[in-house]
Amino acid sequence: MFLAMVITLLSDFGDVYPASMKGVILGIAPDASIVDISHSVPRQDVRAGAFVLMTCARYFPSGTVHVAVVDPGVGTERLPIAVMAESVDSRIHYFIGPDNGLLVPAARSIGELKVYEITNTGLFLSSVSSTFHGRDIFAPVGAHISKGLNISDVGRQIFDFIDLDFGEGMEKDGVLHGNIIFIDSFGNIVTNIPSKVSGFKPGDVLEIQEKRISFQKSYGFCKDGEPLALIGSHGYLEIAVNKGNAAAYFNKKQGDDIILKI
Repeated sequence: MFLAMVITLLSDFGDVYPASMKGVILGIAPDASIVDISHSVPRQDVRAGAFVLMTCARYFPSGTVHVAVVDPGVGTERLPIAVMAESVDSRIHYFIGPDNGLLVPAARSIGELKVYEITNTGLFLSSVSSTFHGRDIFAPVGAHISKGLNISDVGRQIFDFIDLDFGEGMEKDGVLHGNIIFIDSFGNIVTNIPSKVSGFKPGDVLEIQEKRISFQKSYGFCKDGEPLALIGSHGYLEIAVNKGNAAAYFNKKQGDDIILKI
């Protein structure tokens, strides 16, 4: 049985512009299986897009091509790039998009990566808009790679690509120091403190902004409107409010530092 190649799409475009990207892809690779990761990334929020891509990409099969476009620098001198990431067990993923850090955390979460500048204009649409590289460059390049194009044929390998690192929270003298890397649509606060650093057990009591909260396995172990800490499905320490909005409760936004006393 023939298995269609998977191409994922992620952007901050909303519900109109992705359709033309899909049309371009299907015109080149009609058997492609296109999966939308999200087109609701906050506008021009590269870090949020990078986090969403990182937490989703690893669950797709080897050979998947991820086309991701959160691109406030479109039309400027920022480079278009293609990334190949290979895991220790030889699973390979491809990432196509702008050189602004968006692709790097996801690629690095897969394994070793190689980055190529996209310069092969023969892969582009015949007319390239200066404001829609997602349709005219990234979508067709992704489609060609899904059909077996060697990634080295897109252009030269580069080593000075723009990196994006969420960092890693740390514990010192009973205090956890971290940074907020994402706030989801529920208002849950995702920190850069990984589960291996937190080391909490259900029932442990933490203090944040002079408020005591409990560490639990999931949201429903607290009363409605009660704040809690837990390890989210992404593997990071998360601050939440059961049936509420933790970002509003604690007056926090993405990029803020966060301190939790044990």
